[in-house]
Amino acid sequence: MPQVELIMPKMGESIMEATILKWVKQVGDSVDIDETILEIATDKVDSEVPSPVKGVIKEIFFKEDDVVEIGKVIAMIATEGEEGATTPSPALSQQPMASNGQAKKEAPVEVAATNGAVVPEPLAVAAVETVAKSDRFYSPLVKNIAKKEGIALTELETVPGTGLNGRLTKSDLLNYIENRGIVAAPAAVAVPPVAKAAVSPVAPTAPATKSVSGGDEIIEMDRMRRLIAEHMVKSKQTSPHVTSFVEIDVTNIVNWRNKNKKKFQEQYGAKITFTPIFIEAVAKAIRDFPMINVSVDGTNIIVKKNINVGMAAALPSGNLIVPVIKNADQLNLMGLATQVNELTQKARQNKLKPEEIQGGTFTLTNVGTFGNLSGTPIINQPQVAILSVGAIKKKPAVLETEHGDVIAIRQLMFMSLSFDHRVVDGFLGGSFLRRVGDYLEQFDVNRAF
Repeated sequence: MPQVELIMPKMGESIMEATILKWVKQVGDSVDIDETILEIATDKVDSEVPSPVKGVIKEIFFKEDDVVEIGKVIAMIATEGEEGATTPSPALSQQPMASNGQAKKEAPVEVAATNGAVVPEPLAVAAVETVAKSDRFYSPLVKNIAKKEGIALTELETVPGTGLNGRLTKSDLLNYIENRGIVAAPAAVAVPPVAKAAVSPVAPTAPATKSVSGGDEIIEMDRMRRLIAEHMVKSKQTSPHVTSFVEIDVTNIVNWRNKNKKKFQEQYGAKITFTPIFIEAVAKAIRDFPMINVSVDGTNIIVKKNINVGMAAALPSGNLIVPVIKNADQLNLMGLATQVNELTQKARQNKLKPEEIQGGTFTLTNVGTFGNLSGTPIINQPQVAILSVGAIKKKPAVLETEHGDVIAIRQLMFMSLSFDHRVVDGFLGGSFLRRVGDYLEQFDVNRAF
């Protein structure tokens, strides 16, 4: 009878992998169409993966906490006609079992953990012969880590492995490296005398020393924070960041909001914040400068048809998430305010759906919420720009009038734009930022919602 492959779904344009949080169904369990099989997570959102067919779980290829690339087969489902009492395949049944009763599958874990990243070669002066002929199997990932850390083959042979047939996994080696300075070093291997003309071997590079004092507390990053950290580092490695700043007068916006916020809440049962006003100005400026609404694919520039503005939102845990307002240029201020309020509420309750954080083409972040004047945000890949708005402060400013210049108290705000200098030059980035400021300064105080 036919079997159906369960594929790790794509959770967003920039999402290339996901972490398996929990297997709701196990091998041998029956499932109906759309019944949840497992729970997964990315750096953006947690989600459930439903069954595409009715049948029985035949095989499970990954265990909980594994990081799996998008598009990989994670399980097999036997459709109607297959035996209900199924067992793992021989390859799985011979492997050691995890604490949850599922078979370990080390090889895919090592592949997924690299996320396609190229491990840099060590400097020539610190090169140590870590890979030589050995009866023990070492994966390319383990070999590269050993080279980078200056671990010789003789030392590598002493590290215990938890993989299949005692195989040394990435986790085993990283754990060993972390405790390398604590655990007693392996016995030195006698080196035969060499001729005086021979070059002495270079000592292995010692791992970086951790600075921890008696009163310090060590807190392990949670899953979302680790993924955010990786995402931010990759963004800096991918895009050469440039940041421009402007200071704008938002007195008209502040006065309009103060005048209408009570009426708005009475009429719609929600608060009107500055965020939808900022997003409206951003969407207008993107229409004027469409090359800010692009992504990069190798040497190709992909110009996005839709204007989907993401807004960075802080979670109660302290982590960040970026829900997306789709087709922001087609919504009026009332529509934008409604979506901003709904998405913000869902983010705080951790109820965002995968489609509500996907497809963003530009991102807005408000550092003014924390009382900060300005910031230099990191680009949300694969986008090429991110706008930061700061705190609104009353300041004396020079105004030009028909009777001459005067000094008045105005509501001023800094804005900054970080952009990818591979495809966005100073002229485009600066012009776009200035245009957003112009739209905000020209805000009509007499307008309706």
